[in-house]
Amino acid sequence: MKSEKTIQSRWMELLVAALFALCAVLVITDSQRVGNAWGDDGPQPGYFPFYIGTLMFAGAAWVILQTVLSWRKDAGKTVFAEVSEFKLMLCMLLPSVLYVAAIYFLGIYLASWIFVAAFMVWQGKYSLLRSSLVGFSISASLFLLFEVWFLMPLPKGPIENWLGY
Repeated sequence: MKSEKTIQSRWMELLVAALFALCAVLVITDSQRVGNAWGDDGPQPGYFPFYIGTLMFAGAAWVILQTVLSWRKDAGKTVFAEVSEFKLMLCMLLPSVLYVAAIYFLGIYLASWIFVAAFMVWQGKYSLLRSSLVGFSISASLFLLFEVWFLMPLPKGPIENWLGY
């Protein structure tokens, strides 16, 4: 019986640490843009984010260093996932990434309606009508909660603009 290919934990650790380092650099750079010093009237807007970004970068560098230093010792021992499991995870991750991107174009409420309904049809095998009704109900409830009751505006799309929000 052929064993399935696996993805080693060290590669995932390096990937996550690199993404954290990239986010930290973004935070540090933007903190410098808005000012990260102590002014006459107290801290500038980027003062605390600068130090948070610095701590994030230090943590990411520490994980990268530990992972690289233990490379030979852990060679092939720690498995993150089998390739088939990783593909299943990507089947959930990629639609979620598309959802986040759709918020920019459609607004959060329409994108959420489509996202919930699509997942119900795809994963739950529910009918399109039932899925659409549930997706609409959730989006309408969130709209009422945030826009009407809390008066907290969330990203809008063409539907909300058409309705006057």
